[in-house]
Amino acid sequence: MREVLSLAALVPSPPMLVPQLCGRPMRAELATEEPPTAVRAAALSAATALATSAREWVVVGVGDATASFPAETRGTFRGFGADVVVGLAPQAHSIAVVDAELPLPVLIAGWLREQVGPDVSVRAHVLAVDTPVADCVAFGAHLRAELDAIPEPQGVLVVADGAATLTEKAPGYFDSRAAAAQADLDDALRTGSRADLTALDPALCADLWLSGRAAYQALAGLFAVDAADPAVRTLYQGAPLGVAYDVSLWEAAR
Repeated sequence: MREVLSLAALVPSPPMLVPQLCGRPMRAELATEEPPTAVRAAALSAATALATSAREWVVVGVGDATASFPAETRGTFRGFGADVVVGLAPQAHSIAVVDAELPLPVLIAGWLREQVGPDVSVRAHVLAVDTPVADCVAFGAHLRAELDAIPEPQGVLVVADGAATLTEKAPGYFDSRAAAAQADLDDALRTGSRADLTALDPALCADLWLSGRAAYQALAGLFAVDAADPAVRTLYQGAPLGVAYDVSLWEAAR
């Protein structure tokens, strides 16, 4: 079977990616070196690479409950400070009502799509934050088989955040275990280690507010069929405001 998974991109989900939620124009922000600018620029770069390689994306994120969202979906960032409406496909703005409760990873995916690939079509899957490890990996493996059976090139956008307990000002406050756990995760993401991502402990991740655990393990499953770990190009790793973010591009080993 010919493999048509073109590329996978990993981005985080902070609302600060959207300039309207920060109170500044995008171009002025991108001209600076402050952390929100750096992570936004990296996310836009990763999404641009994805749009160049594939006009159809599947988004994988994490939320309160497992759910799927078709390309006709559109939503708003109103709950995060500004009524910025985004859609998952070009036609979404004319045919769909605005979902005010759309999960943040889906909103971020829609915003990135509109910035870098307005003709791209996206469908999204959100895994419940407490999804068991085996189910996460199986989801990724099933998605890979599904995409490899489609004739057109396909891209995957994984939207996931690391630990949110790295400083006292972090959303989850400070946990002394977070730095070491996040360092291990950073290494696994830089090297594309499927084994290390699969080994993430759900209980510890929950304690550390490491909300992206299920999506990271789905990412491992996405490349499980390959003979070797994927090749990874890391565009950003950092922890502004005490929350760890990773932006990277993943390609299957050939």
